[in-house]
Amino acid sequence: MSRPVHLNVNILNAGVFGGSWRFPGADPAASFGLEHYLRIARRAEEARFDAIFLADGPAIRDDIRYRPFNSLEPSVILAALAAATSRIGLIATLSSSYNHPYDVARRFASLDLLSGGRTGWNVVTTAGVDSARNFGFDAEPDHGLRYERAAEFVAAVRALWNSWEPNALLGDKAAHRFADTDRIHPVDHAGAHFRVAGPLNVPRSPQGEPVVVQAGASTDGRALAARVGEVIFTAAQTEQEAGEYYRDVKGKAVALGRRAEDVLILPGLSTVLGSTEKEAAERRALLDELVPPDYALNRLADQLGVERDALALDAELPWHLLPDPDRAGGSQTFYKIALGLARRENLTVRQLLRRLGGGAGHRIVTGTPEQVADAIVDWVDKGIADGFNLMPDVLPDGFDDFVDGVVPILRRRGVLRTEYESSTLRGHLGLPIPDHIRPGARGAA
Repeated sequence: MSRPVHLNVNILNAGVFGGSWRFPGADPAASFGLEHYLRIARRAEEARFDAIFLADGPAIRDDIRYRPFNSLEPSVILAALAAATSRIGLIATLSSSYNHPYDVARRFASLDLLSGGRTGWNVVTTAGVDSARNFGFDAEPDHGLRYERAAEFVAAVRALWNSWEPNALLGDKAAHRFADTDRIHPVDHAGAHFRVAGPLNVPRSPQGEPVVVQAGASTDGRALAARVGEVIFTAAQTEQEAGEYYRDVKGKAVALGRRAEDVLILPGLSTVLGSTEKEAAERRALLDELVPPDYALNRLADQLGVERDALALDAELPWHLLPDPDRAGGSQTFYKIALGLARRENLTVRQLLRRLGGGAGHRIVTGTPEQVADAIVDWVDKGIADGFNLMPDVLPDGFDDFVDGVVPILRRRGVLRTEYESSTLRGHLGLPIPDHIRPGARGAA
């Protein structure tokens, strides 16, 4: 019998391809309006997805001449989606590099209470000099330092979430006791990067703590994922890459005393659907044509850390200019993806850009609903993924194609729920409610 599949949908502005906003019928400015997110969240809830996911970065990350990007503050969007939905999980990205633990803990604790326990926090360390300059730095922090800071950041946030015991809020009118202050504790966190007194001013939520989501392919990223991640987003182009990452991170988590089943690994999956193989191939060809060449080249050069002039479209990558993957700055995840593809398939720069969908970097499956369903079930059954972070080619209609075409097939195969059995994100994911650990107690994060 096939294993159950976990699915999130990544509302990646107009879609995962660089030219998605130019697709016939697409609204170029849709991602700057609330209705875009509401429509997709409601469809995801109708399809009984685990969650919707919002990426984020505190700067203009892409060349705005050529495409939109995720720019609206994600926790604001989640607040609106929480009010408009009742079951779907709500995951948003907030940086550990350019925020403070108290603010992040309070923001997600508030969203978790207001949504009835449906939120997740995607912890990112935020690469890129543009983001650094927006917060007063001349350069991005060292890669290792970003992850060191992130580990302490998560520890402080979790301590704040645990500063209220589950039964601290009494509401006892007769005894004139609103809260039991003996069950509300200071945090008194004093680390290398943060000082936080606490306690939090928000009670504990129905799911105990928001789900902690993480992504990272570097040595530092994998270590952090294994230590703190409950849902881990990754990028993998091949079964070998997916399997190696899955076994490595789950093995590291177990070595730290965690249960393998409490760490869910969801690779990114981009989909291009057609009613026939020919129709899907034609749609993919159009999407490739809609990606502006200048955008794709600039993005790849930025990911590789080389000047754009170093990339010739019909030549191989300039291997002599590229650093070792573990010493690369920026996002090591997509650096390794690009290099792996180019080496494995002996690609020219032009061919590599096509394989990357103009620079997205995640695995792209082009085909009929049956073929996409096969690709999903195959990796889960092989034990190299617990599900996928879905990245449709064009939003919203590419997601509609998935819900209308692929979801019924997955349900017929018995791998996708037909109804929600829980009201919390932890319940959807099969994750336990964390035991309350008083801040400062032995074993506290």
